[in-house]
Amino acid sequence: MAATSKTSGGNNAYHNFHNDFLHIKDVNERRRLALAEVDRAPFGWYHVRAVVVGGIGFFTDSYDIFSVSLLTLMLGIVYYPGVGKMPTTSDTAIKLATSAGTVVGQLLFGTLADVVGRKQMYGLELIIIIFATVAQALTSSSPSIDIIGIIIFWRVIMGVGIGGDYPLSSIITSEFATTKWRGAMMGAVFAMQGLGQLAAALVMLFITLGFKSSLETAPTLATCTGGCAVSVDKMWRILIGFGAVPGCAALYYRLTIPETPRYTFDVAKDVEKGQEDVKAYIKGEPEGHPDEISRIATQQQAQEKMTVPKASWGDFFRHYSKRKNALLLAGTALSWCFLDIAYYGVSLNNAIILEVIGYSTKGATSTYEILYNTAVGNMIIILAGAVPGYWVTVFTVDTVGRKPIQFMGFGILTVLFVVMGFAYSKLSPTGLLAIFVLAQFFFNFGPNATTFIVPGECFPTRYRSTSHGISAAMGKVGSIIGQGAIAPLRTRGGTPANPSPWMNHVLQIYALFMLLGIGTTCWIPETKRKTLEELSGDDDYAAGGGGVLEASGAASGGDEESGKKVAA
Repeated sequence: MAATSKTSGGNNAYHNFHNDFLHIKDVNERRRLALAEVDRAPFGWYHVRAVVVGGIGFFTDSYDIFSVSLLTLMLGIVYYPGVGKMPTTSDTAIKLATSAGTVVGQLLFGTLADVVGRKQMYGLELIIIIFATVAQALTSSSPSIDIIGIIIFWRVIMGVGIGGDYPLSSIITSEFATTKWRGAMMGAVFAMQGLGQLAAALVMLFITLGFKSSLETAPTLATCTGGCAVSVDKMWRILIGFGAVPGCAALYYRLTIPETPRYTFDVAKDVEKGQEDVKAYIKGEPEGHPDEISRIATQQQAQEKMTVPKASWGDFFRHYSKRKNALLLAGTALSWCFLDIAYYGVSLNNAIILEVIGYSTKGATSTYEILYNTAVGNMIIILAGAVPGYWVTVFTVDTVGRKPIQFMGFGILTVLFVVMGFAYSKLSPTGLLAIFVLAQFFFNFGPNATTFIVPGECFPTRYRSTSHGISAAMGKVGSIIGQGAIAPLRTRGGTPANPSPWMNHVLQIYALFMLLGIGTTCWIPETKRKTLEELSGDDDYAAGGGGVLEASGAASGGDEESGKKVAA
């Protein structure tokens, strides 16, 4: 093997990991030590940078997804004059379109990130989102095609990009994170969803104020025609188009992120490149630049001697044919599915719910007041419930743990939906709004955050992105069930005087799925303060405490054994 020379550089801020391990010839040991440095690295600006780059994508995703209830409200005013409201089927189709595309994106990008690498795929999903968002904002109808069909098409395409962001942002943050604060870092990325929701409500509020004079001319949504309808047409285009702005800001940083060291070590088996990428990440550089002769020689040795199993379809099916691995995947996937049935069924219909309980329409004397109250109602739900819930998770997930938070969230949500469902007719609009706010808090200080975090931690590196994509895709299948099959039941037997007589039964159905989520949580492991190698169990060694864990006991979700502590 060619001799490897020392590299220059290194100080208290940017440690030279390459020179630390230069004298070690065993590729498995060099890998273990390099990953231990990543796991034990003190929290620094490079961690903040990783959270911000991943988080801006989720801000964009959330803005685009959750602005849809405001979009369909305005499309109903513009394209259904005299009625002021689009048919339930069209409303549901637009909301389902994004989720359908998201399922495809999660499975496609999740698999490709394990095949070709995280770096190769990161940024492509954002390009798709930006392109489809701008296309939506500029679209229009023609004699041969309806505006609803065009919106559905572009929202499916946008959904593919949004779907790709789920596994990529989760896995990249997880694999670059320090063990001690990994949950907080992943939670902070996901918490940008709350800020994205808030931004959508704020943009809606500002554009409503901007077009106030035009909107005040129509006493109801059905009578908003002429200049009023033109104003609303401009409003929905501004609302949707703004969603492309934050994505453009993050695109450069996503395209220039280094490959994660764990992928380079465990899948590409490129030990020299992995060590250099660790150093590059901490310095904020796009990638490491190892000596090519030494790199080739070490890579050949790694292919022969590294103990980490090689990824293949045969190995994938063997891995998940084992009961404990299959149960783990079922636990993450079904928990996410049951959560999203209720979460998206409620959150994507905030505008409708505010109307049904009388908050946005009660006492309103103009289109302006209806749209203004809808924007303010959304802000109340998000600011009082969703945003605090996300950040309470960030600050507690690495101390309380993922599993207790998920158990607690599903349990409290079951109670809240039971109360809303069975006491619906006895609660005032203010009381219902208060319970909806509480539900949003415990969605996010609960399973909405943990179902994103745990799949990014508990699977082997070679299948981590694919498994996260499968789990996330099951979540979006749940959202399709919640929006397409359950939420529309609210209009069953509806009349002009009472358009949503079945709303109480819909809430009762959501309570059942929250109860089922408690059961599937039993199948997931507690992942706090454990290295990814300990959790996946696909490594002979895992850094921990004052020593090294050598393979001997079963690790959660893995197919190797670990547990025997030996001196470092």
